[in-house]
Amino acid sequence: MPHYSIPVRHSSRNLYQVAVRGGFLGTCFGLGLLISFADTSWTYFGWYAMVLSFFHFSEYFTTAVTNPRSLTLDSFLLDHSKEYKLAAVASWLEFAIEWYIAPGLKRFHYISFIGLLLVILGEVLRKVSMFTAKTNFNHYVQFRKHSDHVLVTSGVYSFCRHPSYVGWFYWSIGTQMILFNPVCIVVYTLVSWRFFRARIYEEEIYLLNFFGEDYVDYQRRVGTGLPFIHGYNGQV
Repeated sequence: MPHYSIPVRHSSRNLYQVAVRGGFLGTCFGLGLLISFADTSWTYFGWYAMVLSFFHFSEYFTTAVTNPRSLTLDSFLLDHSKEYKLAAVASWLEFAIEWYIAPGLKRFHYISFIGLLLVILGEVLRKVSMFTAKTNFNHYVQFRKHSDHVLVTSGVYSFCRHPSYVGWFYWSIGTQMILFNPVCIVVYTLVSWRFFRARIYEEEIYLLNFFGEDYVDYQRRVGTGLPFIHGYNGQV
């Protein structure tokens, strides 16, 4: 992923805000763990709370370890976008409504287990991609090339050009499978696919400007990793 970072100085206020966010996510994880041990139809919502809070905390932690210069409060991705927040609320509402109408619908154990596996694999792939790219990874599309920015094609990047997006894509679908939200499974799949198609298309314009023929050759050898998404290569 394109990268340009600015050194960040953490003031006492920023450290306090980091602690608040970290404490909030830790509390959510703990509550999710307690709920997950309850033999009720809310058990899988506990799983969901755990994987969601862990994802946001691990985004900040991994950025701090691999690319501290780009570390900000936004690295938690809690304020990712309005659409992201609406999607989360929609999934909670669907779960609650369906649980109220038909609690048995939330006991499709195999679907939830598959969803958990998908979440774990997606999480691992995303974090491995961040550790592989290190300072070349950034949460935002970068518009200019930094002096130490290199094209990473090794490790997981030898299998797909955008492993962090692939991981996040399947992670998001997995969260809805854990909850067995039939509507959100479909909507998350479609919306996430459209988002990453546009994101990859935009990002690869800058990557081609940064690396020229090297990136063209990389495109020929390695796919994006997401179905029917080709990036900026003349196909939309």
